[in-house]
Amino acid sequence: MTKRTIALIGSTIVSIIYGLTFTLAKDVMPIYVQAYGFVIMRVGGATILFWLFWLHNRRLKEIREEKIDPKDYLRIVIAAFFGVALNMLSFFKGLSLTSPISTSVLMVSTPMIVLVLSAIIIKERMQKRMVFGIVLGFIGTAFLILYGKSVENAPNASLGNFLVFVNASSYGLYLVLVKKLMDKYNPYNFAKWIYLIGFIMVLPFGWSEFVAVNWGVMPLDIYLKIGFVVVFSTFLTYLLNLLSMKELKPTTIAVFIYLQPVFATIFAISLGKDELALVKIISAVLIFTGVYLVTQKR
Repeated sequence: MTKRTIALIGSTIVSIIYGLTFTLAKDVMPIYVQAYGFVIMRVGGATILFWLFWLHNRRLKEIREEKIDPKDYLRIVIAAFFGVALNMLSFFKGLSLTSPISTSVLMVSTPMIVLVLSAIIIKERMQKRMVFGIVLGFIGTAFLILYGKSVENAPNASLGNFLVFVNASSYGLYLVLVKKLMDKYNPYNFAKWIYLIGFIMVLPFGWSEFVAVNWGVMPLDIYLKIGFVVVFSTFLTYLLNLLSMKELKPTTIAVFIYLQPVFATIFAISLGKDELALVKIISAVLIFTGVYLVTQKR
């Protein structure tokens, strides 16, 4: 199995985890935890895990100490802002206001954003096949947006959808900015710093909501869902994405976001919150075809 194949499998696993996350996180917010308070839990918990993971591997001498080039300091801070702070704050606030499936399908604007930013910033050449694949994925997702049922009622869908678009734009810029850093530094070393800086950035926004959480009335399943978001949706997915960036282009990684609405719909149906329709099957075919066209080599 080649490194590229492993990277593609990792990106698929990330899409599955995110597809489940939309529904699980929605169960937590806003009844038990407000959006920004949840961000504190997610980023803070992931920061601890990244540092423990790094210390463990350092002790085993599997990670060498790296000296960060001073000219990369600003790029790392900017990456932390777009990849952690703005990304997480806008995502959770948007998700709390709109539905999980709407959130997942709106994330498909990321590949288009990455496509443009990659061409501008890192001068990446776009092939017609890749553009066609992104268009197919967009059409499939548009069907889900227009005809797919929402999993939950949305209290303020317009604002929520706008914040999700901000999240998608922020993540798209992060993917492009972080590519050059991944070519220079070990992903484990990078993750611990970008999350620590991101945690400092989100702390002023979510601290009041975090301390207001009533832990005593929180059911066990909510604790488990919070743990899933911290460990799997944040720690594991970011590690897999960072590793994938070593082998794949930003546009290739971003297009896997097209899979998230499919998985989000599957999980919603399995939980009895949605129903399967012909339009969703057609959407899935178009999305998977788009992913195939983008990820195949010339």
